[in-house]
Formats: sequence, structure tokens, C-alpha cells
Amino acid sequence: MWIADNWKDYEVIDTSAGEKLERWGDYFLVRPDPQVIWNTDKNHFGWKKPNGHYHRSNKGGGEWEFNKLPEEWSITYRDLTFNLKPFSFKHTGLFPEQATNWDWFSSIIKEADRPVKVLNLFAYTGGATVSAAKAGASVTHVDASKGMVTWAKENAATSGLTDAPIRYLVDDCVKFVEREIRRGNKYDGIIMDPPSYGRGPKGEIWKIEESVFPFIKLTSQLLSDTPLFFLINSYTTGLQPAVLSYMLHTVLDPIHKGKVEAEEIGLPVKSNGLILPCGASGRWTSIN
Repeated sequence: MWIADNWKDYEVIDTSAGEKLERWGDYFLVRPDPQVIWNTDKNHFGWKKPNGHYHRSNKGGGEWEFNKLPEEWSITYRDLTFNLKPFSFKHTGLFPEQATNWDWFSSIIKEADRPVKVLNLFAYTGGATVSAAKAGASVTHVDASKGMVTWAKENAATSGLTDAPIRYLVDDCVKFVEREIRRGNKYDGIIMDPPSYGRGPKGEIWKIEESVFPFIKLTSQLLSDTPLFFLINSYTTGLQPAVLSYMLHTVLDPIHKGKVEAEEIGLPVKSNGLILPCGASGRWTSIN
């Protein structure tokens, strides 16, 4: 398992009965987590009156309950700063477990000793974008949500990257990749964080189990002649690390010499030292 254990401003304090207690900077949040099927004694004071508690509804969705939580605040990871705010369906605008991937590709970018172009697809609020840009890459950030792209720009600004070579696009990722192939554009690194389910601008249905392999094949056409890495993330329980590994091998082995690895990613839990699983990632790295 790849573990995001270099955080100072974030930690999972405890987990119990379908929920996790987290510290985000100075604030404590309780949020649902379907992986947490065990119970603990909930001894930490944060359980009793957290600053924010997302209550799931039996009918689907849910709602936040707040206690002295600001509308927006920020936390840092290494030399990056991220703006947070609670919004729909339990989210805060950041997936802290992804820090293990940020560290991985940032090292590759820094060690490349040449200009590096990175494409970040389904890029959300830009955690990977600002990490790659801070490491020295030129980044193309693509997400279908205008609000998420605006949020990513704000994260870049607070991380001192206002003038960094980042191109932001509000676009359907599949349509964008198809156009980039026609344009002949190439990238040295590709990051994708596809949703489990979604709809395109013309009602196209995205189901990750059906759509992700054709999309990996499509996107692989954008790799440069000397690519550095390819990263895919999955929060869908059906896509185990071995499945991610198999897809990357199948698509990339025939055209590029490289190494494929895939693992669960996770976060350490302070109360017991165990690791909370948070999905999986597949990584391809060039060995040229």
C-alpha cells in the first residue's frame, strides 16, 4: 500500500461505525466512510462536538451540521497551500491520500532535467495540478465543472503559482482528448482521476467499468516520444490494483518501455496506527 504519511496539517484521528474523525488544520470534521465497518470507543473529544459533521441520509445524500467552522480555510502540504470548504456530498475540496501520488510524480518531474508537459484529466480542484506545477512542469488542467476549475486557480494562487504555466480548461475530458489527438499535441506525463459515474455535455453516460479502458487507450495516444509517467486513480471498489495494473500493461507495453505498479492508497489512523484504505492507483513509469 502507498501511504500518504507526510502530512502535518491533516490527519485521520479515529474511525468508527461508518465514519472517520479528521483534523483539517485547526478544525475537526466527522465524515462518512463506507470502508469503516468496525466500531471503536470514540474516546477522542472531537467525536462529541466536531466543527463539522456530515450526516448521511437513508434516502441518499445528506447534510452538514456546523459548529464554529468558517466558510473557507486553508491547510498546507510541503510548500503547497489548499483552500478548503465543505460542500455537497461530504467533500472539502481535497483528497489528502493523493499526496502519496503528488510526491511520486513530483520527484519524476524534478529529476527529468528537461521541460515537462503534464495533462491532468478530471482534475477537480487541482491538487495534482499545483503539485506538478510546483515541481516545474507545464500543466494542462481539464475538468467539466467550471466551479472546480475556478477553485483550482485559487489553489494555484495561494500556492504562489499565479504565473506558473498552467492552462485551465472547462471541458469534457473525452472530447478534449479527441481534439488534442487531432491537433497532434503530446504530453510527457498524464494524470487521470475518472469518476465512477457521470454524464457528458450531451448526455453521454460514463460508467467507469465500461469507459475507463477505452479512455486509457485513447489518452495514451497523447504521450510524447519520451514519456515519463502515466497515473490513474480509482475510488471504485470493483477496480482493484491488479485491474489498474492489467489495463496499463495492456495499453502501454506495446508502445513504450516502462514499469507498471499498482497499489491501494491509504492514510494512517492516529488512534491505532492502522491504515485506512482510500482507493487504488496505477502508475506507469518510463525506464528509458
